[in-house]
Amino acid sequence: MTQRPMVRVVDLHKSYGGNRVLRGVDLDVARGEVLCLIGASGSGKSTLLRCVNHLEAPDAGFVEVDGELVGYRGHGRQLRALPERRIRHQRAQIGMVFQSFNLFPNLTALDNVVEAPVAVRGLSHRQATAEARDLLAQVGLAGREDSYPRQLSGGQQQRVAIARALAMRPKVMLFDEPTSALDPELVAEVLEAIQRLAQQGMTMLIVTHELGFARAVADRVAFVDDGRIVELGPARSVLDAPRHDRTRSFLSRLARSAADGEELR
Repeated sequence: MTQRPMVRVVDLHKSYGGNRVLRGVDLDVARGEVLCLIGASGSGKSTLLRCVNHLEAPDAGFVEVDGELVGYRGHGRQLRALPERRIRHQRAQIGMVFQSFNLFPNLTALDNVVEAPVAVRGLSHRQATAEARDLLAQVGLAGREDSYPRQLSGGQQQRVAIARALAMRPKVMLFDEPTSALDPELVAEVLEAIQRLAQQGMTMLIVTHELGFARAVADRVAFVDDGRIVELGPARSVLDAPRHDRTRSFLSRLARSAADGEELR
């Protein structure tokens, strides 16, 4: 019997005014799978992630996480929006890490991680603190629990953001360009933290331009162009031997940009 996917995206459409951002996206992500989304800026990658946790409501189509409709309930052939309280509960099971760290500047690293499990999961402060310490250690920040965001590097702040998302015990993690706001020397420490999650079997969707990272950590890669998934397959197949001209063209442009950047440095 085939196991149902952890994430299922069906015929997803999204427009902003006259700009069609998603044009009928279909996608299944298996439990424990790491899927990297690549593509040019504006291709629809981030919007797809934001539809998965219903930060953006799709115009048509739907998303399921662990078999449950996200943001809606079924009613015959119609989908009816869930109350915001129920949507917040669903989002708590879908961790998301953004480009910016979004930490509370007046809270320590530990308190940034503790707050949501107490407020949303209803944990005691003692239990939430113990779990937060473990999570900070998992992302390589043992000993920095009492540091404020201003006392941490960008890479350390992003790892606190990862620990904060994990504190909600999500079923799936979404990463939207988690290293794009970092200096190059800080990228590796964040990618290592994500790679450890992959080794632990966390289901993840990751928007990234770090092709070396995608090659190392992803089970599959999806190339997104003009609101559609143009190519989807095993990471090394898509990145090293793409079948579609548009994928080859994108990867070639990315390689040239990287080469130009190396020459400038």
